[in-house]
Amino acid sequence: MAKVIDINCDMGESFGAYTLGRDEEAVRYITSASIACGFHASEPLVMDRTVRLCRDHHIGIGAHPGFPDLMGFGRRYMDISPAELNAYVVYQVGALRGFLSLYDLPLQHIKLHGALYNDLVTNTDLFLDLVRQVSRAFGDPVFLTLGTKRGSELAAQARREGLRIALEAFPDRQYTDEGELVPRKQAGVVLNDPELIAKRAVAMVLENGFQSVNGRWIDVAVHTLCIHGDNPVSVAAARLMVEYFAREGITIRSLGEIIPR
Repeated sequence: MAKVIDINCDMGESFGAYTLGRDEEAVRYITSASIACGFHASEPLVMDRTVRLCRDHHIGIGAHPGFPDLMGFGRRYMDISPAELNAYVVYQVGALRGFLSLYDLPLQHIKLHGALYNDLVTNTDLFLDLVRQVSRAFGDPVFLTLGTKRGSELAAQARREGLRIALEAFPDRQYTDEGELVPRKQAGVVLNDPELIAKRAVAMVLENGFQSVNGRWIDVAVHTLCIHGDNPVSVAAARLMVEYFAREGITIRSLGEIIPR
């Protein structure tokens, strides 16, 4: 069976006079972009500019909401209620949706950011309730979550309810033996070798798995691979990924095409 994969990148994370990421370069090698919505990074002018950049490169656009934590870049856990969680996500996605409407563009997906993403990977009931609630506000976007066994079961349940969930993997991050991301506070868990990242990406697609930080094989079946906008080697890694995928006959498509309505 032909292999098809999406490449997504977290983008639009600059703020005022501060520039983060190489969005103008990365956009040439991806098929989907998750745009920061102002809570962990970004601001209105950056959001507008990033939406137009994605439009000009025909990239599927998604929202990247997180905890209200500009100082910590959304990577610090916050104890919030389910009602707060739903409101925070609707608020942020609504901000991005305004710019999408301005340019007559659809909202393709929603991908939670940082500590919020990691927290809901292990709280699947809360995540699925969030998907239900937020889908009511924004139609039927694809929601991203980590491609683990738990994530696969969650995606199957969501499909039975008519909801769309995409499973994601991170070729530039180290994983635990349980298939979850090793916390960033540990040294060496973010890879900085473009060729290694690209080779891991190919293995994730062709072999449906990869090795954990301790060498254990982790089975994973994913729809999308993420490159991080704040990783300095992401552009070089993405360029190699596209090259290697073409060599292996792997087709790159946006999430909207891989998980249709």
